[in-house]
Amino acid sequence: MTADREPENPVTRHPRPDYPEQHQRPPGWTEAMDPRPDHGEESYRGHGVLADRAAVITGGDSGIGRAVCLAYAREGADVLFTHLPEEEGEAAETARLVEDAGRRAVPVSCDIREEQACRDLVDRAVDAFGRIDVLVNNAAFQMAQPDGIEAVTTEQFDRVVRTNLYALFWLSKFALPHIPKGGCIINTTSVQAYKPSPPLLDYAMTKGGIVTFTQGLAQMLAPRGIRVNAVAPGPVWTPLIPATMPETAEFGKQAPLGRAAQPAEMAPAYVFLASSGAGYITGEIVNATGGTPLP
Repeated sequence: MTADREPENPVTRHPRPDYPEQHQRPPGWTEAMDPRPDHGEESYRGHGVLADRAAVITGGDSGIGRAVCLAYAREGADVLFTHLPEEEGEAAETARLVEDAGRRAVPVSCDIREEQACRDLVDRAVDAFGRIDVLVNNAAFQMAQPDGIEAVTTEQFDRVVRTNLYALFWLSKFALPHIPKGGCIINTTSVQAYKPSPPLLDYAMTKGGIVTFTQGLAQMLAPRGIRVNAVAPGPVWTPLIPATMPETAEFGKQAPLGRAAQPAEMAPAYVFLASSGAGYITGEIVNATGGTPLP
């Protein structure tokens, strides 16, 4: 994991930069962000806790997904990850980071809003690795609507729900026959599941659904020896923010730590939940909110 030489002050570990106002068209691109997000490129040190495991990570091209791909690879796992067709460049950088760690990278361009795409994705992973030890349902979409529910179109609502919930359901269902005992599913929920921001009403709704899905599926799969957990990030500086939020200058300032997280700060939670050290943990939501209390 991230090297610990001496205790670091979490407030100043990643000093909150003066984010200039910036906007991109969805889904957003890392290269265009100011400042560039930290995925752990220079800081993450692996210890082999996921040696020779096979992981599937949705939305692995950037943000939290890229940080998790990098961390898993440096912990010894091979990684298949998804990206949208327009994110080929982002995906190539994630693949490079995985391969530089000496592990196999399998980037897959697909639209997980479609059931057949999810079925094909699982088949691709099984063809590549023979099994799926860890499934990380991370991909998500949001679009802030400060003008209220009237501004949320059916098209937007459908995209949010199908990306955030349908895909998670389909991938979990299709991957399950290929997850061995001791394997796990890790979902990405959000602080929004518990403390919804009105402009993100539809997104927050789906994140609440992920909490319920995680806790219910964990009980269902416990007798099979498969664990199901989730991570609930607070504000994290990813391409989705300048692509979907009306303002960026104050992003993350509301967290008790006074800043947004970097993607690299989320990855250790996903590593822990996938590791044998979390062998008695299932149905848990790991809150990584910068101090915002959640249930």
